[in-house]
Amino acid sequence: MTLSPKELERYARHLSLPQVGLEGQEKLKAAKVLCIGAGGLGSPLAMFLAAAGVGKLGLVDADVVDGSNLHRQLLHGESDIGRKKLASAAETLKEVNPHVELALHETRFEAANAMDLARGYDLIIDGTDNFPTRYLSNDVAFFLGIPNVYGSIYQFEGQVSFFHPHGGGPCYRCLFPTPPKPGMVPSCAEGGVFGVLPGIIGSLQATEAIKHVLGIGDSLKGRLVHLDTLSMRIRTFQLRKDPQCPLCGETPTITKLVDYEAFCGLTSENAESELKMNPDTNAIDWTPTMVASQWEKRAITLVDVREDFERSICQIDGALAIPLGQLSEHLDELPRDRQVVFFCKSGIRSVSAIVKAREAGFNDAVHLAGGILAWRDDIDPTLTPY
Repeated sequence: MTLSPKELERYARHLSLPQVGLEGQEKLKAAKVLCIGAGGLGSPLAMFLAAAGVGKLGLVDADVVDGSNLHRQLLHGESDIGRKKLASAAETLKEVNPHVELALHETRFEAANAMDLARGYDLIIDGTDNFPTRYLSNDVAFFLGIPNVYGSIYQFEGQVSFFHPHGGGPCYRCLFPTPPKPGMVPSCAEGGVFGVLPGIIGSLQATEAIKHVLGIGDSLKGRLVHLDTLSMRIRTFQLRKDPQCPLCGETPTITKLVDYEAFCGLTSENAESELKMNPDTNAIDWTPTMVASQWEKRAITLVDVREDFERSICQIDGALAIPLGQLSEHLDELPRDRQVVFFCKSGIRSVSAIVKAREAGFNDAVHLAGGILAWRDDIDPTLTPY
């Protein structure tokens, strides 16, 4: 693809690099990259890919902009709160580079649509923070024979790799054959994230994608880079292709897309299995309305498993405060003659609390689905969100 005079001016510093030059910039213009997510990682990913001159940039996201996004999601601003992220992202990216074709997919990336969404792209970049999508993007990339650029963040730490089994490297399943149990690894919403961290990790993912398109340098294929921003230590781990991998191994057992919510233990069926529920046990999810009705009559024991600093932001008056890490030591203090209802910020840690409680004999323990954020939305809008 030839470059216009305006593009030649725009990419002048790239053209001056012998490793890029005119031929390389034309490769970028011909490239088609799919970015899953327009949030923390997706912001630097999309902005740098657009700025670099990637010809077609696909974005998949069904979320809306929230005020808590703005300390790290630089695609969006104050005036975008409440808007669809893709609408906000498109405006920003057109300002970054009007020469880039944007393909906006306002939907969740799911097994039912993933192959159709990704088909025709040269590589996939995963900018999400949940395990079902990580396994799904990995599997889709494998079945389409294209690379998957992986990145993840948690609090002050992040990691990046380049998975491409068809290019001789491992896949995500070689590194993580099975997902962690639900609630064991909090999301950014639950665990928090250092604002600049997604900018760093997302930029590294964009770097890997651009290098691949240009065919220059050494990729992170077979390596994983881990960054701790508090100590500013960067470690590189060697990865190997697992011959027993169920996807890219010698005798694969995964030959098509699966139910990724079920695989990661996030469906009600899997949750019931994990919690050793029997057919006579009520569902573990209680809505804010259900909890409020029983709490008003003080017919339940409401237990807040968040940390102290979170309760200083907002709390439900009268709830017992027992951080999840201390719960096992204090379960004997809970009354056994009333229903126990756990809650956290968004309903992740409280599932782990249910597991601990049921192991201690609280067989009907449940949780507030959606956590205190759902309580704020449905019951008490005066609570401060975070």
